[in-house]
Parts: sequence; structure tokens; C-alpha cells
Amino acid sequence: MKTTDTRMADAILEEMEREAPRTRRVLEQVPEGRDDWKPHEKSMPLGRLANLVAMMPSWAAMVVGQEELDVMPKSGPSSEFSKQAKTRAELVEAHEKAMDQARAALKSATDEHLMKTWKLLAAGKVVGEDPRHTVLEDTMMHLAHHRGQLTVYLRLNGATVPSVYGPTADDPRFA
Repeated sequence: MKTTDTRMADAILEEMEREAPRTRRVLEQVPEGRDDWKPHEKSMPLGRLANLVAMMPSWAAMVVGQEELDVMPKSGPSSEFSKQAKTRAELVEAHEKAMDQARAALKSATDEHLMKTWKLLAAGKVVGEDPRHTVLEDTMMHLAHHRGQLTVYLRLNGATVPSVYGPTADDPRFA
């Protein structure tokens, strides 16, 4: 719970730090050599999903450091998004790098800055406009959603589904 002397950035980072080991446990189980696998033709491929989950904490640096993001820029997608980790070790490393970027950005973020509006655009059109702290909180929910999706992919590929919030059929511990 946020107290009056706790910065919003500290509260957001606290939550990210609690979630990071859970995400790492999931990434450590991603089957290698199955990047193109997907459960349905409309589904995201396993490799793309695993990379998304690994790098999502870096979005905090983007939200803090940029005024907006255009997810469909006229110049085409950023080459940064085309880089893909291929092994579990690379996924875990990408996640730790993303967490380091989030830590650095949130360390310097003031409450005043986090109250300022941030925009999400698609092909130049505003599709979302919220205070930065709201975008960061939504990003954590978005990460939890995709991490859960990734655990389903693990199960369908015969991989171990690790404990995230509680026991699984493969991992009896409480996270």
C-alpha cells in the first residue's frame, strides 16, 4: 500500500521486483527450437511471445523517457523489436537487462513526471492517452496476461509449468 512518503515510482518498482522472479521461472522453462510453434493459426508464435514477456519491463524506461510511442510508425517497425533471444539463457538475460532499464528509469522518475500524460499511437493516431503511472500499472497487468499465456504454451509443449502465484501440477511450491 502506498504511503504519503512513498514515491509512485518506488511502489511501481516494488511490484516489478516481486514479479521478476516469477517471470524468470517461466522464461527458464521455454522450450528451445520451437520459436515458430503456436497453438492456433491466429496465435502469436512461441518465440515472439517469450521475447515479449522477457522485454516488457523495459517499457517502463520508454514510458518514463518518451512522450509517446507509435506502434505502427510510417517508417516501419524498429529493428530493436526484431532482435529475438533464441535460448532460455538469452531470454533470462534479456529479462534482466529489461529490469535494469526499468530500475534506472524509475529511480529518477518523480511523482510529478509520472502524473504527466503519455500517448500510445497507431499510424500517427492517438489510441491511448493516460498518466504515465497508469500506463506503468497497466503494463504490469499486460505482462501478467502474457506470462500466463506463455505458461499455457509451456503446458501444450510438454514443458514444466513453474509456480507463479501458487502450486502447479509440475511445481508444488508456493511462489
